Amino acid sequence: MNVWIEKQRYLIDFTISSLLRRKVKNIGLLCLYTLIVFILASTMFFTYSIKKEAAFILQGSPEIVVQKIIAGRHDLFPVDYLQEIKAIRGVANVESRLWGYYYDSLVGANYTLLVPPNQTEAQQTGRTTSVEIDSSDPHALEATKPLFEYDGTPLEAGTLIIGNGVARMRNIGKGDFMPFMAFDGQIMNLKIVNTLSSSSELVSSDLMLMHADDFRKLFGIDNKFVTDAIVTVKNPSEVVMVATKIKKRLHTARPIIRDEILRTYESIFNWRGGMMIVIFSAAVLAFVIFAWDKASGLSADERQEIGILKAVGWETSDVIQMKFWEGAIVSLSAFFNGVILAYIHVFFTGSAVFEPALKGWSALYPNFKLTPFVNAEQLTTLFFLTVVPYTVATIVPIWRAATIDPDSAMRHTGG
Repeated sequence: MNVWIEKQRYLIDFTISSLLRRKVKNIGLLCLYTLIVFILASTMFFTYSIKKEAAFILQGSPEIVVQKIIAGRHDLFPVDYLQEIKAIRGVANVESRLWGYYYDSLVGANYTLLVPPNQTEAQQTGRTTSVEIDSSDPHALEATKPLFEYDGTPLEAGTLIIGNGVARMRNIGKGDFMPFMAFDGQIMNLKIVNTLSSSSELVSSDLMLMHADDFRKLFGIDNKFVTDAIVTVKNPSEVVMVATKIKKRLHTARPIIRDEILRTYESIFNWRGGMMIVIFSAAVLAFVIFAWDKASGLSADERQEIGILKAVGWETSDVIQMKFWEGAIVSLSAFFNGVILAYIHVFFTGSAVFEPALKGWSALYPNFKLTPFVNAEQLTTLFFLTVVPYTVATIVPIWRAATIDPDSAMRHTGG
């Protein structure tokens, strides 16, 4: 065993010396290889981490959200329905909510407007609230505002609390006024009394909190209606059963359970990450072709080197091992460099390169730091996506190079 280890050590030393003799060519290959690993690792790290972040935040979201559906679209929810739902066996509590979208033509951005839980007709308690998605409507995904921090202080009519993304885009803050055009064309000027915590910016960047009276005046919503309702179930294992009962009692209602919301988030980020990987798969394929061409198109110096090694007593297996270590040094160096750079890119610079494609906001980009979620499964998948294709692409050319006849190799190079 010691003899084998010593032999491998000498082979590695010789391989490193061989690589350094052709350092310009090998540095170019290493940089290209590192770039490929960096792109794939950045996409994988960002997608996985933001899915984990969303899943963690949504764990505190309502068990069931009930919407009214007309012609397949989300409609206003009659307040009378609240008592119907409350009468269903297994329901612990029912609360109404007021939220919607407002398009700001000045900056070309959509805001999410929400009445805090203690402002709606059905008085709510607690320090957190959430806005859920219509799981059948992909455009509604951006409306989800789960678990932002709010201290429960009642808002007065004519006042407003805004998210940090809105504050940055409009260059406004506490004490300033925000104009809105109501449904009837009248201008409403609401005073900003605070901004939401930056720690919740992932879900509150484009969010605005306002008084119920201002919300109804802005959109022309009668007191008989709310946006939707959230239902708390006595026994968590009966969530699906209660949702089925709600559907049977209210035929125009659509109950959405928490698990559906989690699956929607997971699928949308899987789709975004998958699209990025598919786009860059062309680059991976080009790199594999490049690796094949490099390994099979030996230069005159490389042919001469192999011929000399075989002439002085190296066996074919020794040459193959030497070439194996050459590929291993290049591929592993590129792999670790790419992974480290991707980690810094995603978790320290906020994934600046791929941010617009992966975050999904059209205009308001939140500033937040992702909590690192890197596990063995990710690294193993990345290893098989990058190192294995390179290795496979060089196996046959390496074997062909190792079987070169020393006499013909040196004659071919003029040796």
